Amino acid sequence: MINIFIHFKRIAMSTIEATMTIQEVANRLTALCRQGKYEEAQKELYSDDAESLEPAGSPGLQSVKGLDAIIKKGHDFQSMVEAIHSGSVTDPIIAGNTFAVAAILDLTMKGMGRLKMEEVAVYTVKDGKVIKEQFFYSV
Repeated sequence: MINIFIHFKRIAMSTIEATMTIQEVANRLTALCRQGKYEEAQKELYSDDAESLEPAGSPGLQSVKGLDAIIKKGHDFQSMVEAIHSGSVTDPIIAGNTFAVAAILDLTMKGMGRLKMEEVAVYTVKDGKVIKEQFFYSV
């Protein structure tokens, strides 16, 4: 009887998926971004109906809704990049169900030359998943 209980407990424990805290989501997203693993971060940490918001009047990339559209947006951005020379992401700052990071990329864009992109990204988290990312930068 004890063996059956232990077996049942193992099965039950393996099927329970723990919801990540905002700190865990923020730390994991930051770590993956620092490694350049943006799509992996999106697939792992974003909800299927997440939205990605760009500043009004932003050239190039536009706001989108849905994980597939966010991943495609990342591919579209990568297709415009000739080379990434360096990048950095700050540690996250958390307030309630949101966190923010600052990111800097030194890159060469196809047909535009080398430039330094600086932005603040704010993420909203619900039930352990990113439901919104919003970028702030000069346009």
